[in-house]
Amino acid sequence: MGEREQRRVMPEVFEAAERDEPPGEPEPGLVPARDPEDVGDPPGEPPPKPPGVVRSGAVMAAGTVASRFTGFLRTVVIGAALGTALLGDAYQAAEMIPFTVYQLLLGGLLTSVFVPFLVKRRMRDADGGAATERRLVGVALAGLAVLTAVAVLAADRLISVYAGGYEGRQREVTVLLTRLLLLQIFFIGVSGLSGTLLNVRQRFGAPMWTPVVNNLITMAAGLAFLWIAGPGRTTQTVTDAQLTLLGLGSAAGTMAQSLLLAWTLRAAGFRWRPRFDLRGSGFGEALRTAVWMLLYVVVAQAGVLVTANVATRAGRRAALDAGHAVAGSGLAAYQFALVVFQLPYAVIAVSVITALLPRMSAHVAGGRRDLLRDDFSRGLRLACALLVPLSLGMLVFAVPGSVALFAYGSMTPDGARRIGAVLTVLAVMVVPFTLHQLLMRVFYALGDTRTPSLIAVPAGVAQAVTAFALLRFVPARQVVLWLPVAYGLFYLVGAVWSALVLRRRLGGLDGRRIARTLVRLHVAALPAMAFAAAVVWGFGHMHGDRLPSVLAVVVGGLGGGALYLGAARLLHVAELGYFTSLARSRLRRA
Repeated sequence: MGEREQRRVMPEVFEAAERDEPPGEPEPGLVPARDPEDVGDPPGEPPPKPPGVVRSGAVMAAGTVASRFTGFLRTVVIGAALGTALLGDAYQAAEMIPFTVYQLLLGGLLTSVFVPFLVKRRMRDADGGAATERRLVGVALAGLAVLTAVAVLAADRLISVYAGGYEGRQREVTVLLTRLLLLQIFFIGVSGLSGTLLNVRQRFGAPMWTPVVNNLITMAAGLAFLWIAGPGRTTQTVTDAQLTLLGLGSAAGTMAQSLLLAWTLRAAGFRWRPRFDLRGSGFGEALRTAVWMLLYVVVAQAGVLVTANVATRAGRRAALDAGHAVAGSGLAAYQFALVVFQLPYAVIAVSVITALLPRMSAHVAGGRRDLLRDDFSRGLRLACALLVPLSLGMLVFAVPGSVALFAYGSMTPDGARRIGAVLTVLAVMVVPFTLHQLLMRVFYALGDTRTPSLIAVPAGVAQAVTAFALLRFVPARQVVLWLPVAYGLFYLVGAVWSALVLRRRLGGLDGRRIARTLVRLHVAALPAMAFAAAVVWGFGHMHGDRLPSVLAVVVGGLGGGALYLGAARLLHVAELGYFTSLARSRLRRA
């Protein structure tokens, strides 16, 4: 289909691409601050016009590509330094805990509760919501300081909760790393607060770019560890000094990221003066909403807890059964695969979701639920135009791609193939995962955290029951390969139930158009998938591990990508045509 026909199918999308802003009605303006004593932006000046979803998404996508690319390198370095046996499992368990504790007690509330709440206060308060923001920062910083201190002191007990199967030296290693990495909680919180306030101000770039600094510093610590300790270290041969270098280096990266975000927030006009007078702050409204969100976060983090315990116990049991450490049977292989799985979602869907949430919240505040529904449909269809071929490509390239990425240093080719096997199962979950996340943001924009929290309970039960059944009935070495099924059930059950509820509440979700688009996208990807599979099979007969894998990914990826673009054009996939129109528009301006 030519561009003229595509414009006839989706005219609003193509006009938006040329304007470099989202189609549909413009975002309602924000009420400027008026009180010189309580302003977060320069007094007397109206807030800048919010950038559109496309422009914001482009900035965030570029930042996310950079941060995810360096995140890949960071993951490769950690894999090369520690491998996927017991030492790698210990590091992954220790790294998971501070983020889980933070997410459980604060992180989930910032995105789901406080972004819509702060958007509303900026629109309605005479001071543009500045006083509310200052109170939030004051209370949150005090809480983060206390939480960090308590968590560091309780590191040993946290390991009993998240990795109860660890014993002896592996437990000692994990506790030491956890104690060091728990120092990150305060700085993770500062990053979350700064990112929330920047998102409310429609400043989306910095939260996507600053992780690059974190990744580079952590990579430096990992390379220093590899240089000093050498490859092939185990829990029995690694020293506490070497572990301290790695742990403090990771914590330093998080600290640098938080300081950069705080500086960016100040440059955006935010001036913080401590305020703890909560009377009249409106937090009661937010906290009533947060009660239900806490239930959702607890259920989601219970899933993380179950996954961690099942993976660590399976890895430990596999080592005992074999009489030696077995690479790729525990938490490390699962976590490395999860990093790769999240890349398409993070580069594409997170950019769309982050830009859409304040916009959808403003639509609800303005009584325009029709625009909310349109934004959801358009955001999902545009995201899936790229996510569908990437998820199918992940199915084909999971094993050779993992060998090409991870088979260095302490990471053996067999360990890398195990990562690829886990990734193959995870790849099926890309679209359901994205759909679930977008549906959750629709609930949050509506100010409803009760419904998604209640939906999360049966979804979490399905995940937990499946994970424990795997540990009970599947051989220990195979458990981690099927853990993505339990992970995906949470999002699949949640997405189906959420869609049914929102369809009734919003008078539809544009389901027919979404379904037609998804069918066309999958059909368009089939020739590319067949070509890529043939390439992988052909290069698989070459001698060696890394070179054939790299060639298979490069040749299969380039050829498959070209076939997908051609097939999508023949099938009249207008959503993909939007991206080509946007690219041409950018090139003409350059």
